[in-house]
Amino acid sequence: MRVVVIGGGIVGVAAARWLQRDGHAVTLLDPRPPGSGASSGNAGCLSPSSIVPLAGPGLLRQLPGWLLEPSGPLALRWRYLPVATPWLVRFLRAGRPERVAQTAAALARLLAPVHACLGLLLREAGAEGLARQDGSLIVYRTPHGWRAAQDAWRLRRDNGVLWEELDGEALQALDPALGPGLHRGALLRGNGHVVDPQTVVTRLAEAFVRDGGELVAAGATAFALDGKRLRAVLTPNGPVPAEAAVLAAGIHSRPLAAGLGDKLPLETERGYHLTLKAPDVMPQFPTVHAEDRFVATPMAVGLRLTGVVELAGVSAAPNWRRAHALLPLARRLYPGLAAEGERSVWMGHRPSLPDSLPVIGRSTRSADVIYAFGHGHLGLTGAPFTGQLVAELVADRPTAIDLAPFAPERFRRA
Repeated sequence: MRVVVIGGGIVGVAAARWLQRDGHAVTLLDPRPPGSGASSGNAGCLSPSSIVPLAGPGLLRQLPGWLLEPSGPLALRWRYLPVATPWLVRFLRAGRPERVAQTAAALARLLAPVHACLGLLLREAGAEGLARQDGSLIVYRTPHGWRAAQDAWRLRRDNGVLWEELDGEALQALDPALGPGLHRGALLRGNGHVVDPQTVVTRLAEAFVRDGGELVAAGATAFALDGKRLRAVLTPNGPVPAEAAVLAAGIHSRPLAAGLGDKLPLETERGYHLTLKAPDVMPQFPTVHAEDRFVATPMAVGLRLTGVVELAGVSAAPNWRRAHALLPLARRLYPGLAAEGERSVWMGHRPSLPDSLPVIGRSTRSADVIYAFGHGHLGLTGAPFTGQLVAELVADRPTAIDLAPFAPERFRRA
């Protein structure tokens, strides 16, 4: 079939590669180079353990303090509140215990195959060395922080996630870069990371072109339908003929889906990072500080610090103070880290749905258009298997997992 994939981030490129493996003629549309959006600046973590939704246990107790704290982990620009309110209402509803348990189970099924699926795609691209499966750490500074997280750890245990608990001394022995005073940590050996997220997408896109895929530097504007059958994807440069299409354009998927009758509550989960190009110390593992709510990831490009979810829309200018605020947090965790040195900052638009699940399924108006967007901060972990699921939908094969939790129509039922 002639298949058009809209969006050159990690989800779109993974889908394009899986579709190529099925023998389709695939065109990948994006006005920007592959991976240059949200995919380029993520934390690089491959985390099948990241099944606790944002609206997870204890959120209602923590949310007011986060919103009032200028550098808190969840920031809201108050002028954006009228726009964000419907999303926030759905977000709070998604925090009900029964919903949280269902969401965690669905995420566990989506994220579990990440190493096998990404490993296959990287091997075919000759880029196996970009991914590592050597574990990750989650650390807690205080007994209170550890106790408050027990509901989240029960969710992980109930969904088959394994970990090794370590006290402060054991943590320092495991990673000498860590400072003293940590109360407890968990080593998740089933996790991993990539050494450069941008290069991962670039190498997969190069393999896509090498194997006959067409990369077109244009965005999609609409779908040309004949009844319910897709005939083409429309672009500013003219129509691109297609018998099937995959919408994986991140935050920009919302208007295109609306044009097909699916008004989905997709919001930009604006994320920031600060990368230290030549740090004095480098962690042994990607490390999450659970109380300070940031991630430190060792990469080929330096030490990447990521954190903060900001709701402010697509067009608002970045607040670079949020990126720079990550450095003092990291220096508290890694005392040997200098305050000076070459660094870069970044802000990107992670496409987020209020229940922390992506949309994977067929559009309302045409079964020929498949949705694959809304992975939030789990795009890198969720993309490799999402690509396989998309290929199964395009071929009308039974999918490897039940896609009901990810169906676009779930928001009409809510």
